[in-house]
Amino acid sequence: MRYLLMLHSDESVVRDYETDGMSPEYAAFAADMGQRGVLLGGERLRPTTDATTVRVRNGEVLTVDGPFAETKEQLAGYFMVECKDLDEAIEVASKIPGAVDGSIEVRPIWEMA
Repeated sequence: MRYLLMLHSDESVVRDYETDGMSPEYAAFAADMGQRGVLLGGERLRPTTDATTVRVRNGEVLTVDGPFAETKEQLAGYFMVECKDLDEAIEVASKIPGAVDGSIEVRPIWEMA
């Protein structure tokens, strides 16, 4: 079963948005999960200051800067994994470096046959 692992972190703590490349901790995680055959992909997201929220109301497209909800933790990135069950997906999520100071939301993919 496929799962989306969504990384949430406090942007005021994260200071390396302007850097290119991957941290050694994330490189190790990606290599380990790649060898296990569970990692399908993933991306780091730009900060919420670069986000735009889109709504359509009465046929009119409305946009606002930033995320939909103001919260302390913001969506910072994601990994798509293929795991045998939720227990394995949780185990994989627990190995993501961002779980130490942020949170990882584990959500099963709704397969649309």
